[in-house]
Parts: sequence; structure tokens; C-alpha cells
Amino acid sequence: MNRIIIITCLISLFVSQEIKAQDARIKIDTDRKIGLIDKNIYGNFVEHLGRCVYGGIYDPSSSKADEDGLRTDVLDAIRGLNVSLTRYPGGNFVSNYHWLDGVGPERVPRMELAWARLESNEFGTDEFVAFAKKVGTEPYFAVNLGTGSIVEAQSWVEYCNVKEGPYYAELRRKYGHEEPHNIKYWGLGNEMDGDWQMGQLSAEDYVKKAREAAKLMRSTSPDIKLIASGSSNYSAGADPYHWNATILGGLKGYIDYIALHMYVGNYRNNYYDFLATPLEMDQRTQVVRGMILREQSRRPVYIAWDEYNVWYRARSGDDVVGNRALEEKYNLEDALVITGFLNCFVRNADIVKMANMAQLVNVIAPIFTEGDELFLQTIYYPLQLFSSNMNGESLDVFVDSPAYDTTPRFSLGDNEASTHIKDVPYLDVTAALDGDQLVICVLNRHKDKAISTEVNCQQGAFSGPVEVYEINGPDIKSENDFGKTNVQTVRKNDLKKPGASFIYSFPAHSVTMFKGKIK
Repeated sequence: MNRIIIITCLISLFVSQEIKAQDARIKIDTDRKIGLIDKNIYGNFVEHLGRCVYGGIYDPSSSKADEDGLRTDVLDAIRGLNVSLTRYPGGNFVSNYHWLDGVGPERVPRMELAWARLESNEFGTDEFVAFAKKVGTEPYFAVNLGTGSIVEAQSWVEYCNVKEGPYYAELRRKYGHEEPHNIKYWGLGNEMDGDWQMGQLSAEDYVKKAREAAKLMRSTSPDIKLIASGSSNYSAGADPYHWNATILGGLKGYIDYIALHMYVGNYRNNYYDFLATPLEMDQRTQVVRGMILREQSRRPVYIAWDEYNVWYRARSGDDVVGNRALEEKYNLEDALVITGFLNCFVRNADIVKMANMAQLVNVIAPIFTEGDELFLQTIYYPLQLFSSNMNGESLDVFVDSPAYDTTPRFSLGDNEASTHIKDVPYLDVTAALDGDQLVICVLNRHKDKAISTEVNCQQGAFSGPVEVYEINGPDIKSENDFGKTNVQTVRKNDLKKPGASFIYSFPAHSVTMFKGKIK
């Protein structure tokens, strides 16, 4: 009897030590569905800024240019990202952009006032639509509600979406485009609350102008989706809450999305503060979610994070003005932050239905060119991994992870109020169920430590091998460059028979994705 008791106690002690040896737990319940993941959260953004368009997407002088002047290597890289939706032509650029300058055989050069350069207008509406068709992305146009008029906005919709008859539809046909472009998504201006914006408006004045533009635009093309300019100004003294509440109340019944913007940076070279910045995005999402629910619009309104990225190195002097503006070089920690943003979109799939990384090529971008060479930046890989795999229904995941606190009053950016986030989990986890396919993404924020974790499927079990993908690099400052890829997605060994539960050690500063069938 005593031997049995001793053996039983030893077994219990051994099991207890095994469980305690795991640093964290992840529980997946396939019944706990948040909402359908919209493919448009894997969008991007093209602005007439620096070398994004000229010298990036469009470069007729390149040996790699096709018959339309588009770089074929850039097109291939964009296709690899599965970019669902691309916002165009700005950005700050759009608030002094007149679309008629960029159509037809005689283009009108203009002083581009947002980024202080000459805009040739060689690349415009019809060229962008041709580009979008080649890479398989859906266009999303933003209209000029800064220096532009509501009639100008309406006429652009007419040019793009009306088959024949009225003046601007016939103008498109005259210019060689018989069929309409059928642009579905239209933004009502850009960052109209910012004092850096040409034609800045108060919230009340923006509502008046945007509402009248919406009437004209939707009367011209009834099925379009309209995106209002939410607050992008979080500097000291700004009131983003008043702005967003005013827009949601005043444009109720007219809009389908409210656009939010967020850029972050590692300003103090504090890794852990930087890796926590996506939690601020999560908090802002919840605040705007509450505002949307309060309004109870007859037309559902969703959140569009239609500008987001890491951007802090190339922000001043020659890095902002000129043809080589905002050419940020990214490292591994930047890719980890981007993963945190993507996890935020997936985790809030019921309300976040659009997101656009800013921007696509060269300018704070995942794709970088120089001459006829090209390389993929570190931030390319998380976006590619998510867009290729994280689809279906988002799941509410239980995570029990060690955590840390950020430095009191750390700053997200040089124009944003400081913040303080407590209990930042080292493991940031999302999951998606698409039919019988389960995908789990785990970001390990820990700088030095692998985190051994029990992963448990509370309903069902993996019916076969599970694919494992990892994004990592030699250290957190690892960058990619021409002919040098230090950070990328690597296919690891499959989990052969994980069943309903398995233990996995997530490497330090890594992204891991599991993909397998469950029943």
C-alpha cells in the first residue's frame, strides 16, 4: 500500500513539474468565433510620393519595364503579397490632386505641394487601373476634399463607373477605355483633421463637405462603398475622440467605413516598448468600436486601418523632401511589430474590415528597388504569411502567457501623446478556422527567451501533420538588402501527430504559424 502511495505521489509530482515547466498555455475553441476575416485587411497603399510610383511601380526606362512601363519584377513581388486592395493616389498628395490632370493624351504638370516636388501626371487613373489588373488587386480611390470640390469628386466617379452617356463617361471612352473601371471603394479625403493637410477642416465642416460629396458620388454610382476620414491626429492638444464621434454621428447612413491611421517607431531604442505598440492600436480600435455601436446606423460601419506601418527613421530633411523620400530600411523587430498589427486586425475581424499597409514600393515599403535590382524587406514576410494563410473565421483564443510592463510614458511617435501599457503578454496569438483548416499564429515578443507552450484544441484534434512556418533572424536588428536575406519565412519540420494537444517552444523574437486540418 505504501509503495502504491509513493509511486502515485511520484507520478503526480512528475506530471505537475511537466505542466509547470511550460511557460504558457494556448487554448483553441473552434466554437468561439469572432467574425469573418475580410480579405481587404491585406491591402496596401500607393501614393505619388518619392519613388513609390515613378522609379518603383512605373519605370519605363528600366530594362524590366513591360509595354505599359510597369516593372515586371515589382509586379511579381506584389503578386507574392496577395494584395487584396490598393489605396490610391494618397495620402497627403490627394488633398491637392486634380484627377483630370492625369487622364488623356495631354497631361498637365503641377506643383505637388504635399511633398514639394513637380508632379508630371504621367501616371494617373487609367494607368493605375491597368496596374491593378496586372497584379490582381482591387483599386480604392481617395477623392480630393482638401482643395477639391464635391463636383470634382462626383465627376471622377462618373469617369470611372458610368458606362456611357454623360460627359465624363464619354471622356473615358474617348481616351480608349470603352468599359467602365467599376471602382467600388472611395475615400472621402485624407487626414482632414491634421494641420499638415491642405484644406484642413474642422470636424463639423468636414461632415458637411463629406456628406454632400457622398450624396453626389452615390447618386452617380449607387453601389460604391465610402470611407470617411477618421482622426489621424493624436498629438498633444488634439481631440481625436471628438473628431471620430462627430464624423460617425454626422455621416451616419452615408458611409461604410471610418478610416484610422497609425505609424509607430522605436524612438528610444527600447525593444519591449516598441513591440507593445500594436496594443495601442487594439485600444484605439475598441474605442472607435464603441462609438460605432453607440450610433446604431442603418448602414453598417466598419473600421478601415487604411494607413499603418513602422515609420520613424526617414522623417526629416532630405528623407522627406525630394525623389527619394521616406526610404525606410526595416529590420526584424519592425517585422514583429507588423505581425502585432496583423494580429490586431484578425482579433477584431468583426469590426476591422479593411487595412492598408503604407506603402507598397520604396516609400516605407515591403518592396525596395535600386536600378534594376530588387529585394524584399523584413516586413514583406508577415504580410505574405497572413494573406496566404489566415482566412476564414477569426477565433477567440485563450492565452496564458508571461507578461511585462512598458516604460512609463513612452511615446508612440514624435507627434503622438505618450502612453503606458501594462501586462503586455510575451505571446500574442490569433487563430482562424477556414472549413476544416485551422491556422494559428504566435508572436513571441521575448527578446532572449524561447517560451515553451502547451497548445490545446479544446474541441476536435488535428487529423494529420501540421505545417510549421517561422519568421526570424540572427538578432532583432537583422535587415535584408540586395543579395542578402537575413529575415524571411522558413518552412520548419511538420508536427507529425500533434493530435488535440502538443507542446512547442516558440523561439525568441519570432513569428510561428501552424496550419493543419482539424476534426
